[in-house]
Amino acid sequence: MAATAAFGTWPSPIDAALAASHDGRPEFLGTVGDEVWWTAPRPAEGGRRALIRSRADGSVGSVLPVPWNVRSRVIEYGGHPWAGVQRPDGTPLVVFVHFPDQRLYAYEPDTPGAEPRPLTPLSPRSPGGGGLRWADPQMLLDRGEVWCVLEEYTGESPTDVRRVIAAVPLDGSAADDRTAVRELCDDRHRFVTGPRLSPDGRQAAWIAWDHPQMPWDGTQVMLGQVSAANGPFTRVRPIAGGTEESIPQVEWAPDGSLLLLSDSAGWWEPWRIRPDALSGSETEALSVGQGGFGEALCPGRGEEFGGPLWKIGLQWLRPLDNGLIAVIHGKGTTALGILDPETGEVVDAAGRWTEWAASLAVQGDRVIGIAASPRSAYEIVELDTRTGRTRVIGAAHEDPVDPAHYPRPQIRTFSGPGGREIHAHVYPPHSPDRVAPDGELPPFVIWAHGGPTGHSPLVLDLEIAYFTSRGIGVAEVNYGGSTGYGRDYRNSLRHQWGIVDVQDCAAVAGALADEGTADRARLAVRGGSAGGWTTAASLTSTDIYACGSISFPVLDLLGWATDETHDFESHYLESLIGPLAEVPDRYRERSPIHHSDRITAPFLLLQGLDDVICPPAQAQRLLAQMVGRGVPHAYIAFEGEGHGFRRADSMVRAIEAELSLYAQTFGISRPDVPLLELKK
Repeated sequence: MAATAAFGTWPSPIDAALAASHDGRPEFLGTVGDEVWWTAPRPAEGGRRALIRSRADGSVGSVLPVPWNVRSRVIEYGGHPWAGVQRPDGTPLVVFVHFPDQRLYAYEPDTPGAEPRPLTPLSPRSPGGGGLRWADPQMLLDRGEVWCVLEEYTGESPTDVRRVIAAVPLDGSAADDRTAVRELCDDRHRFVTGPRLSPDGRQAAWIAWDHPQMPWDGTQVMLGQVSAANGPFTRVRPIAGGTEESIPQVEWAPDGSLLLLSDSAGWWEPWRIRPDALSGSETEALSVGQGGFGEALCPGRGEEFGGPLWKIGLQWLRPLDNGLIAVIHGKGTTALGILDPETGEVVDAAGRWTEWAASLAVQGDRVIGIAASPRSAYEIVELDTRTGRTRVIGAAHEDPVDPAHYPRPQIRTFSGPGGREIHAHVYPPHSPDRVAPDGELPPFVIWAHGGPTGHSPLVLDLEIAYFTSRGIGVAEVNYGGSTGYGRDYRNSLRHQWGIVDVQDCAAVAGALADEGTADRARLAVRGGSAGGWTTAASLTSTDIYACGSISFPVLDLLGWATDETHDFESHYLESLIGPLAEVPDRYRERSPIHHSDRITAPFLLLQGLDDVICPPAQAQRLLAQMVGRGVPHAYIAFEGEGHGFRRADSMVRAIEAELSLYAQTFGISRPDVPLLELKK
């Protein structure tokens, strides 16, 4: 029999340490011979990313010991940080980026006594050190090189930077000599992805874009001829894309066709450009849908086959040797499917998974991906395309507690202002051994995701379970501007940041209260990064929330638009708010920092002191304005943390502080968590 206890007071086996230990997920899949490799989070090891290998015999282990940290800082959000190949003698060779110094290293893990050896020089120049950065490497053993994105800082400002495709010699000759790095393209474009080499080795394709576009706004596919004399690419030209067409991935098919994802028809969909079209004119790029230049492989489904390119080298499709194409697709949730490009038919892999990460690897008839569900965390999943069978081959989910304590999500669609759709995942409080007294309504927290061009996936998250198992509901809102619902939904946030996102979150909160799902007097809002902005903006422009938890936020648009963020997002506000020169007043009107006098609800502010994306200076300015205002608030700054928290101790403190804020605001007794001191 379940005992009766007030919402928010329920005991739970999911403590903050458990939630922190399961934070993060596997990323950046690849194959090395018959093995599958990926990176994995290690919160208990200082937040490093470990490189993991799954051998053919099923054994799984770490490639590199502590403190090696396989993670790139290119565009600050990073990108694919490693590449591996099986050498003729059957042993693996891997190159990887080490996070602390951002150098590219080579390592032979099966060679006795081998240690990682640097391939690139150390450069201290940049806002955070590591002035030479690398991402999305492609190993070319026959050339004795690795081709990758080079990000090079040329000054002290975050925007003093250039990016090119470069070739790094594998013999280590560039370890102390920048001039030994061979640049394969010029820096005409502000941003580039790593090159993809055609099957015949004669052409390279990559993606490029420039300010003020973000990659989900407009990109171009570039094509260049590979020089036989080890020179730079020649006849470099754009062949597809533009300022209003987003192409986040390009790959070569075995027959020499170029496969790409384009949203020219309103959804990211797979297209094909055949070899004869690639050898045509050198005029400006066309949208793949114009003039029969490209061929839509699976049109009209009203689903996304791609996503936002927040990290360099993400993959939503991979061609197989037999001509079929592995694809990740869906609306809201995603599935792994096999696309027949001749018929447009997609056959989905069987399984419980509702979310597939943008990382795929192919090995013969096998497709390997990273997938999760509302009852399982992200796992490494293999699909055998000959039999249709799926199996977990790495990072297998194991329930750390009885899954009866997990929340039971509801996929909901709400109505916003003007009747627009708002997509959300609602997680009511749930416990196998506690129920609330008759008539009591639960407190609810609205979660605003980051980005804002992002998405809250429908997966098991022990941080959500931490709250729901204690009797506090959670609603993740995929507000207007979120990905996963087509370009029109994404564009609904254009020039409306701080309006649409705030309205949509408030609309969901109000609807939950109206229908009797949530206690109107005990609603909270929380978010990090762009979600921190939405939280702060909500506290200054609405009165529906009793409190809020703000993590590493944007608070001052004018500061962020000038010199208080990194290069990648330095022009992002032109699409989110409008050009500064044209609408300067809007930057002040929308900024929470200029309306702190409107904040009357208690709040918690969490900030990493090494954050170069949303720097602590903005948080500190808000705190200075709150002095003597009589509004209860707390500030916790984390040494050694950047944009998002990776260390177990930081995450534990943040989660427990958030619960204490809710307990104090909602009148809940939680003596089992440290009391958060709220100042006025």
